[in-house]
Amino acid sequence: MSTDTVRAGAAGEAAERRREQHGWYFYDWACSVYSTSVLTVFLGPYLTAVAKHAADADGFVHPLGIPVRAGSFFAYAVSASVIVSIFVMPLAGAVADRSGRKKPLLAVAAYLGAAATTGMFFLDGDRYLLGGLLLIVANASLAVSMVLYNSYLPQIAPPEERDAVSSRGWAFGYAAGSLVLIANLVLFTAHDSFGVSESTAVRICLASAGVWWGAFTLVPLKRLRDRRAPAASAGQPSAHGWRQLAATVRDMRGKPLTLSFLLAYLIYNDGIQTVISQASVYGSEELGLSQSTLIVAVLLVQVLAVGGALGMGRLARTYGAKRTILGSLVAWTLTLGAGYFLPAGAPVWFFVLASAIGLVLGGSQALSRSLFSHLVPRGKEAEYFSAYEMSDRGMSWLGPLLFGLTYQLTGSYRDAIISLVAFFVIGFVLLARVQVRQAVRDAGNPVPERI
Repeated sequence: MSTDTVRAGAAGEAAERRREQHGWYFYDWACSVYSTSVLTVFLGPYLTAVAKHAADADGFVHPLGIPVRAGSFFAYAVSASVIVSIFVMPLAGAVADRSGRKKPLLAVAAYLGAAATTGMFFLDGDRYLLGGLLLIVANASLAVSMVLYNSYLPQIAPPEERDAVSSRGWAFGYAAGSLVLIANLVLFTAHDSFGVSESTAVRICLASAGVWWGAFTLVPLKRLRDRRAPAASAGQPSAHGWRQLAATVRDMRGKPLTLSFLLAYLIYNDGIQTVISQASVYGSEELGLSQSTLIVAVLLVQVLAVGGALGMGRLARTYGAKRTILGSLVAWTLTLGAGYFLPAGAPVWFFVLASAIGLVLGGSQALSRSLFSHLVPRGKEAEYFSAYEMSDRGMSWLGPLLFGLTYQLTGSYRDAIISLVAFFVIGFVLLARVQVRQAVRDAGNPVPERI
């Protein structure tokens, strides 16, 4: 084979890899709008208002006959969605690796979540139970789709590219969130000009996130390609998915450093996910800020998160992903501590807090994803990423539960928000103890120069 032929083949492989990477970025572009517009901005305050409308004279609703303070219902629904995710994510990951057919599973999860989100248009009056059900379906579907999406990363990017590729994916997501939030802000603030009520405007914003999610999912489904399953796994029935998960857990027990990283990530990411889902409730209920102010604050987070994700990706090339993540956890701790003392009715200080969150949000998540990709043995991407996604979303029920319980017991959202500091402090200590270079070697992967 001639040198020119080899070069042409390498160039073709590089072009195909870039094509897949660009398609991969677009799933972040598609689904991040749900996380931003629905989970972070609109659904928390709106579902809380719907629950309060349905509450009894003492301020309680009674789902399944259980007395729940209306102000805690959203946080409990988020926790319930995460618990449901725990039961479906491992099976999806195991089936994906055994069959080698990730795209069909990704399509099912994405469009189920998009449909549930679009159905939020019908959330009005006192239909708080409908809102909780749609939230559970959408969140669980997003979690399953992210298992499959993240498992593509080791296949479409060599080790030296993963920090940058992962960071670009997050940047795409935050850029999409910013774009859609601008449209949401226009509709919400000028709803009278459009001839709709405020609640109808909110329901349109919720449903539009589902339409966006479904429409742009077509891009990754067209560009990503399935890989042939290993011969030992191909043709195995899907009923063996849970057996494969058990085997994966046993395999991971032989890689204690990988498990140590997952434990650290489980803790600090629980705090991140809770801040994302509960920040609007804190702003509206405790600080008395308007919905328009909250939209602008979250838009500020999205814009700064694009630069933050890319900037922290560059820092990782100099200092390594682990050190950069540790620095972000210090920033998270200081930011939440400052959030406890924010004065009510002062949007400027809330914008300052949002700016601090935006600068560290995307980078801490993107670098955690790329760092874990180095700890995954080849051929087990989806199974290992199902465990990762359980840490990312599937185990992130403790934070919302603690937030909801703290509010239920104290009646103060300030006490609820400060309780989350523990997640970042404990996560920092656990991550600092992980020897990541040895963890990469234990997984049988080459060790990057900086990690």
